[in-house]
Amino acid sequence: MSHRSALITGTLFALAAGLMWGLVFVAPLLLPDYPAALLSVARYLAFGLIALPLAWLDWGRLAQLTRDDWLEALKLSLVGNLLYYLCLAAAIQRAGGPLPTMIIGTLPVVIAITSNLRDHARDGHLPWARLVPSLLLIAAGLACVNQGELARLRADPGADLGRYAVGALLAVGAVACWTWYPIRNADWLRAHPDRSPTAWATAQGLVTLPPAALGFALFWAWAASSGNAFEMPFGPTPLRFVALMAAIGLLASWLGTLCWNAASQRLPTALVGQLIVFETLSALAYALALRGQWPDALTLVGVALLVAGVLSALRVKPQPVH
Repeated sequence: MSHRSALITGTLFALAAGLMWGLVFVAPLLLPDYPAALLSVARYLAFGLIALPLAWLDWGRLAQLTRDDWLEALKLSLVGNLLYYLCLAAAIQRAGGPLPTMIIGTLPVVIAITSNLRDHARDGHLPWARLVPSLLLIAAGLACVNQGELARLRADPGADLGRYAVGALLAVGAVACWTWYPIRNADWLRAHPDRSPTAWATAQGLVTLPPAALGFALFWAWAASSGNAFEMPFGPTPLRFVALMAAIGLLASWLGTLCWNAASQRLPTALVGQLIVFETLSALAYALALRGQWPDALTLVGVALLVAGVLSALRVKPQPVH
């Protein structure tokens, strides 16, 4: 595959992943009465159950995975799935949708810098003189959107700044999880170019099922023993809860991971890391639509800067390291 073809195909896969992953920011807003721990284990319980029939259909390629491969899939799932979404859901419930979305939006910058320092021998070095302008555009875009959200918070007399700050810290924890995940995931995919990104997504779903099921059972036992009034197993709005968990389990967890794996096989990690901005833009659009408002002028400027930063980054070609 030519460089240009890989660039276009990989970018489209990253865009699809971003559109799918943006959905995960909606669930905590639609289910505000559900604890973040329950949302995290339920989402990945749905992912694991969805992976079971997919695994049966794709067993030939899954059988090629070694014990070390399955252990790597388990590590990726625990950090990049369960712990990440626990932090993210808790952050959104405490700080609302836009601020955690924007903090998660720093991932393109964090991953690009980390990958360019760490993986230049494998992927080629992205010249800092060409990379920095795109990173600055993305950072400026994030600052603009954050400024608009903070102005809205200051104008709200009922805002709880302490709760908001805790939400921001939890979002930073989610950033740490998802800086580690795509880099480690790309390590495996680039080391196994002959393996199917579909099978690797299904494998991560399979290994997520046991810890997610255990977590769900432990939460149920805790709710029963502590006298918690929360209605288990599906809470006060069971149809909405089950439908949302099934939707994001299929679309965000499996299909989103599949698309991201395909992008990671085609693009340098420093570049594909910047394309996580598609998730930020999708999540922001979904959160504003759910709030029923149009973005203000500063937010629109921020979005324009984010898009300009991505387009600028896509024009940077890696240089081989001798």
